[in-house]
Amino acid sequence: MTIALIVANVAVYLLITLPLSAERPAPNDPLLREYLRAIGSALPPNVPLQAVLAEITRYDLFVFAHGFRPAAPSAADLFTAMFLHGGFLHLAGNMLYLWVYGDNVEHRLGPVWFLFWYLVTGAAATLFFTLFAWNAQVPLVGASGAISGVLGFYFVWFPFNTVRLFVFLFPFYVGNLFLNARIVLGLYLVVDNLFPLLFAGAGSPVAHGAHIGGFIAGMAAAWWMRGRATPDRAV
Repeated sequence: MTIALIVANVAVYLLITLPLSAERPAPNDPLLREYLRAIGSALPPNVPLQAVLAEITRYDLFVFAHGFRPAAPSAADLFTAMFLHGGFLHLAGNMLYLWVYGDNVEHRLGPVWFLFWYLVTGAAATLFFTLFAWNAQVPLVGASGAISGVLGFYFVWFPFNTVRLFVFLFPFYVGNLFLNARIVLGLYLVVDNLFPLLFAGAGSPVAHGAHIGGFIAGMAAAWWMRGRATPDRAV
């Protein structure tokens, strides 16, 4: 299931994101007018709406229609948003995390339950983010909320695992470090997400609140199911 989810995300990127990103919307498209009205109030004062109009693609409108907008919530968008990404680097980073951590969690849950909890924690991540940006019209997209849920499971179930990190601090150090998984994931939760959320708030282009919400949801579900078996090592 981990591989299937990666394939699904990559397929959406190749079949939807790339083609639509190369096309301009029709000037009379009613969704374009709705998009411009919605994002107009969110633009910085020094960015004219005309400059945005010149850069809009059909993919922007597709994301506007199918990403999750807290100000216009939709149950279907909770799930479609998980398979949409803002670009190749956004997709690649998410899929790397899913590849590294997903198979161990799937081994414990089984493929069907893994998919169930992936979607549930992804939805929980989005709803948690909504608490901080309940009136936002800018769509939330990406698999990182659901993947953070997987990381929450991993944090609880695999406390003794080590994670290999490639460190590039040229000219001081370039090489691999092996750290306890809980240290790595704890840094991800606190340094990469909690601190930026506290200091930058919901105005950050990264949905730190969704990452935190997904991680907490995954931890809670893992602790709830922890009595079924003792934590083990990766396979």
